[in-house]
Amino acid sequence: MLKVTVWNENRHEQKDPLVQEIYPEGIHGAIAGFLKEEPFEVKTATLDEPEHGLTDDVLLGTDVLVWWGHLAHHEVSDAIVEKVKQRVLDGMGLIILHSGHFSKIFKVLMGTSCDLKWREAGEKERIWIVDPSHPIVEGLGEYIELEKEEMYGEHFDIPAPDQLLMVSWFEGGEVFRSGCTYQRGKGKTFYFRPGHETYPTYHHKDIQRVIRNAVKWAKPTELPKPIYGNAKPLEEIKASK
Repeated sequence: MLKVTVWNENRHEQKDPLVQEIYPEGIHGAIAGFLKEEPFEVKTATLDEPEHGLTDDVLLGTDVLVWWGHLAHHEVSDAIVEKVKQRVLDGMGLIILHSGHFSKIFKVLMGTSCDLKWREAGEKERIWIVDPSHPIVEGLGEYIELEKEEMYGEHFDIPAPDQLLMVSWFEGGEVFRSGCTYQRGKGKTFYFRPGHETYPTYHHKDIQRVIRNAVKWAKPTELPKPIYGNAKPLEEIKASK
């Protein structure tokens, strides 16, 4: 059974009554709730737990890590970030949601600032599917429409995605690369843009479908471990005269 850990900093839920109303069990609880509808083993972890809930045992027992953060990126321990990075390189899948674009783990994997334009104005977002052949968008139509969301706009300072699956258009006129995949080491990473905390985005069935599909796509695969370092020749090397 696929083992999934949903990580959330869980700070807005403690401070903002509106967020508490929309996500009474926290954003992590809402995401874990619909993931449990699949044959997954799902657990949650939050920032204020010991080791941010990401102990060695938890990470080693995680096939796919789902990450949501916003207010407290700077509070995430560099040592934990390094452990998560190594697990990704070893094959663990990673799903980065919304403002997780500014998380330490996403920045270190991308090697760029991951900065962007933003505006919180409760405007319509239309997420266009630009690669309908990809398994992450299986079961969707041409686009997903959200009545209200926070705007993210280009330029988004990320490396060119291995695959660009979705492009958002916002009511104010901006566009944004909203669904991007990357291979890092043996691990697969997917960035998915929507999910501002004051809107009920994670209750939207199509958003839930994308995240469920992404977890299945990002699961580890059995690949041979690369051999590095000094290597003996496979064939006899004839000494030059």
